[in-house]
Parts: sequence; structure tokens; C-alpha cells
Amino acid sequence: MQVTGHTFVVTGGGNGIGREVVLALLERGARVAAVDLRADGLEETAGLAGTAAERLSRHPLDVTDAEAVAALPEAVLAAHGQVDGLLNVAGIIQPFVRVADLEPAVIEKVMGVNFGGTVATVRAFLPLLLARPAASIVNVSSMGALVPVPGQAVYGASKAAVMLFTEALYAELRGTPVAVTVVFPGGVATHITDNSGVDAPAGADAEASATTLTTPQDAARQVIGGLEAGRFRVVIGRDARMMDLLSRLSPRRATDTVARRMASLLERP
Repeated sequence: MQVTGHTFVVTGGGNGIGREVVLALLERGARVAAVDLRADGLEETAGLAGTAAERLSRHPLDVTDAEAVAALPEAVLAAHGQVDGLLNVAGIIQPFVRVADLEPAVIEKVMGVNFGGTVATVRAFLPLLLARPAASIVNVSSMGALVPVPGQAVYGASKAAVMLFTEALYAELRGTPVAVTVVFPGGVATHITDNSGVDAPAGADAEASATTLTTPQDAARQVIGGLEAGRFRVVIGRDARMMDLLSRLSPRRATDTVARRMASLLERP
């Protein structure tokens, strides 16, 4: 669908890929409702937008807050008069620990933000999107939904749930004006550990330095390109493309490969 002149809701718009998606949409002439837990992050996004910020509304809220999400469509309509697309970029990771060592509250939080927040926003905005001549839903999953990463079992499960939910949504919305896209980023140079309140484990920096990370700006460009083309799937980064292919050809080999490469993340003391 065309971006210019249309209105898009972007969750996670206060940092990382979400921020760059907001800025790129504004640069292309769209109106944007940016959603994020942190009001200060949204203010920073607005500052980076410059004069285009006149087409930006800021909505600080927690996507796990059912009442706040239910009220969001009305707030966006009041600011922009219409909604043509929803891009769910907000997400957090878990601490780098084994499943047995995860606190139940952490499991609930990761599933609530990544999966529950995606489902809630889609359900809130879907009636408005179905009423438009053309509309789009883009949900960001992860390479972690394609192959498991040691110490990120629940994060990966939440993103796998996003994947299947989005693909089922695509199947349900065939023949409607709403296009549906699921995105699988690989390694992207963001501050997701800080934003998730998670300490990076020993060995993570070395692993990242050995890998060519996609910039948030390039990831955002590919997300919007998928939206414009109405693509079913968007896989971002050579690492994600490689693992996507390997997981289809040999799931066990893909799992063993990642487990070996990332074993240091869960070294026992």
C-alpha cells in the first residue's frame, strides 16, 4: 500500500527499530501515531523528526494494559482522523538464563508484551482497518522464532507465537482490504538489552562483534518496503536468512548450530 498521506500506528516507537520506522514513515509523508511505554523515548523520537513532528502524535502506554490499548484507537482517530496501518514493533527479551531459572513473573511479562500486546493492538485496530479501502498490519517476530537461542526460550516462544498468529491472521483476512506481513529480524544494532532491563551476558559482545549487525535504519527500510509491497514475510539480515533456510532444510542441524555458537551465553559458573 502507499505510505504517503496515510496514517500508521507504530508500537515501540520510542527506541530502536520502532523509532526508525516512525522516522522513515514521516520522511515518506505519512502521519504516525507512535506508541511506547516510555514518554521520554517518544519525546526523543519527536525531536529527531524535526518539522515532520507536526504529523506525529505520541501515545505513552503499556501494551499489556488492556484498558489503555482499548482506548488507543479513539485517541489516534482524534489526532489523525483515520488509521490505515498498524506496525507492532514493541518487544523485549528475557534474562539470559535457563528455563528452570526463569521467574514466573518474567515469563508472564515477556509473553504479555511480545505476544499479548500484539494480539491486543491488532484486535483494537482491526475494525478500523477493515473499513479502509486499503490497510496493512505488520507484526515483528524474530529470528529467534525460527531457531532457538540458549537462554532465550520464552522470548523465542513469544515470537514464534507472533509468527503463527500473524500468518493465521493473514489467512483469515484474505479477500479483505487488509494486507498482513510478518517480519523476522536477525541481529540488529539496538539497545534491546537495556530497554528490556536485561544484562548482556559474558560472551555476547564478542558474538555481536563477530557478526555483521543490521542497522536499525536499514531494518526500518526493509519493514516499510514489506508493508508497501504487501509481502507475506520479510526476513532481515544475512544471519536470519541463513537460519530461515537451514531451519527448513534441517531443523535439528539449525538448532545444534545455534546452540554451539551461543553456548557461552549460558556457561555454568
